[in-house]
Amino acid sequence: MSLPADPPARIARWIREADGLIVAAGAGMGVDSGLPDFRGSAGFWRAYPALGRARLRFEEIANPAAFERDPALAWGFYGHRLALYRRTVPHRGFALLREIAAGLPAGAFVFTSNVDGQFQKAGFAEARIMEVHGSIHHLQCQRACRGEVWPAGDFEPQVEEEACRLLGEAPRCPHCGGIARPNILMFGDWGWLSRRTEVQEAALAAWLERVRRPVVIELGAGENVPTVRRFAESISGRLVRINPQSEPALPAGAVHLRCGALEGIAAIHSALAEHR
Repeated sequence: MSLPADPPARIARWIREADGLIVAAGAGMGVDSGLPDFRGSAGFWRAYPALGRARLRFEEIANPAAFERDPALAWGFYGHRLALYRRTVPHRGFALLREIAAGLPAGAFVFTSNVDGQFQKAGFAEARIMEVHGSIHHLQCQRACRGEVWPAGDFEPQVEEEACRLLGEAPRCPHCGGIARPNILMFGDWGWLSRRTEVQEAALAAWLERVRRPVVIELGAGENVPTVRRFAESISGRLVRINPQSEPALPAGAVHLRCGALEGIAAIHSALAEHR
């Protein structure tokens, strides 16, 4: 039997035939929730004018050297992001993905380069999420003195947004008293403590061992930092790429929905509802 010509209908058929859903999400996943997507220096500086005035690129502030050089500025940037992510409400696409996964025997597993914790906030199980670049909601010692990672829940950053500087004290390591930093893999980062992510990776590997017919829905993943794309393409399953950019070299057999994450997820959810 030939596949339906309509891409969402084709994807719906794939999902009906699948036993597990892999959600592979990049920065574009959060755009429909109102989160910034730092595409190039111009977009980054629009979101953080103080860093634009200083001509600091994303790669320079998202860098452990920034915590050594000027911790108030580094925590101004990360503290603002932490507060932003805490108050952001995940868009409806997260709930629709959970509904899609609920109909599959093995459910879903999330692989994301996002550090914002939006999947957990949207109700995805902590044990079914791999945050490949870490999480802003966890801290570590800047010097990695004991190799420990701890939750950032007790830290309430107050930031002077005009200057992008932290007001008050930066969080401290409970062991050595040094400056703490987010447990995030940054640029030029040799001090990131990856243990938490390695535990998540082991859980993902165990889940993949049980899944025989996966469908991968890749959302908002670009080429600048291709971690999510490379992972999605490495899975021997059917691949759906949802991204508003053109795709001159789409992997063989993959389906591309050229739109934002929420629009693409909603189209797939509707197609599934129509063919039940």
